Amino acid sequence: MVAVIHTSSRLRSVLHYNENKLEQGHAECISAINYPKDADSLSFDQKLNRIQRQLALNKRTKVNTVHVSLNFDPSEKLSKEQLAEISIAYLKGIGFEKQPALVYEHRDAGHPHVHIVTTNIKADGSRISLHNLGKNQSAKTRKEIEIDFVLVRAQDRKTQEFTLKPVSIKAEYGKSETKKAIANVLEKVLNDYKFTTMGELNAVLNQYNVAADIGSEGSRIRTNNGILYRVLDKNGNRVGVPIKASDFHFKPTHRNLKVRFLYNEMNPNRTKDSLRIKNRIDFTLYGKQNVSLPRLINILQKDGIDTVIRKNEEGKLYGITYCDHRTKCVFNGSELGKQYSAKGITERCIEDPFPLHQQKSQRIGMEVGKAASSGNVCQVGNGGSLEKEKSLDSLLSPVKEGEYTPHQLKKPKRKKQKGLSMGF
Repeated sequence: MVAVIHTSSRLRSVLHYNENKLEQGHAECISAINYPKDADSLSFDQKLNRIQRQLALNKRTKVNTVHVSLNFDPSEKLSKEQLAEISIAYLKGIGFEKQPALVYEHRDAGHPHVHIVTTNIKADGSRISLHNLGKNQSAKTRKEIEIDFVLVRAQDRKTQEFTLKPVSIKAEYGKSETKKAIANVLEKVLNDYKFTTMGELNAVLNQYNVAADIGSEGSRIRTNNGILYRVLDKNGNRVGVPIKASDFHFKPTHRNLKVRFLYNEMNPNRTKDSLRIKNRIDFTLYGKQNVSLPRLINILQKDGIDTVIRKNEEGKLYGITYCDHRTKCVFNGSELGKQYSAKGITERCIEDPFPLHQQKSQRIGMEVGKAASSGNVCQVGNGGSLEKEKSLDSLLSPVKEGEYTPHQLKKPKRKKQKGLSMGF
């Protein structure tokens, strides 16, 4: 099992993300934890209002929404009841067992997974610390759940799913015989990966320091529909003597590649495979205003998706390609939709907060959050439950301004100093 935690300050957007999946028939709300009604009896507003009432108890905390995805191995066939039970066990393990939470089973990817929407604001107005939540509580809980529910361990799958294989075929000019190294790369990529254009093919080949060169506009190579295969150095520069496509025994020529492009384009699973990339991008960016392009690339790479970007001389992004090493599919951004194209991603991401020369030393990754507070999970309310203080219907109704303020958040009133009375 793999747990991915995202935090934000936009509950409505996070909830909309899951509800949109539900409306499209790609998801189902299977559990409403610490709600007064069952999940199938709740409207969108009731789902939203229950958690919003909790957020209203602490208006000083900006990062107050927690969005978790629990991902399972494709070989595991888990029922809705099992997924709900695992979700409850996970929330308990990370200290969120008393928090209102919604559990959605998503069915638009090649593996079972659920999304959990909850908050770190407790019923007494205090907050649960999110600092190192993924590294500490989540990691420990995940391992315990894998044992208790007999799940495939994340460590057993991580290497074989997300690592380019075989690594030994990576061509390095001057260290291996050029033609043989390129042939090994081509055979591996052409047989395993599904691409529909020369650009998508190069997106994969470049991972192995190989490039397919069709020549510039008007060149002899382009006019004759030829292809030269070259070795790239560590900086992406073409080095060494190019090898013609016809020199390889399996003939990776322009004509044969066109047939492969068409075959891959007509693959009935291509649309389904594209959903995994779109879901990972949406999950990372939905409702957030603090994700830069380098950070998005870093997060996708951890999930086995390499992002190849193309910039002009002015440094402006004009092209983007996604290479999913889990499904072995390659997609140009515009093929996935406008919001996944170079322009769409640029609009959805913030400007890189770190200069280029600092990126090597600056860790750009997924942050669980920077909220810090002390104390363990305490009882809900003052020795009793929130439901005792309010009716069940009121929990699902909109929050009224000034309706309730915990005593911890109330500012102490200043006592007026009485003047000295002087009697004569």
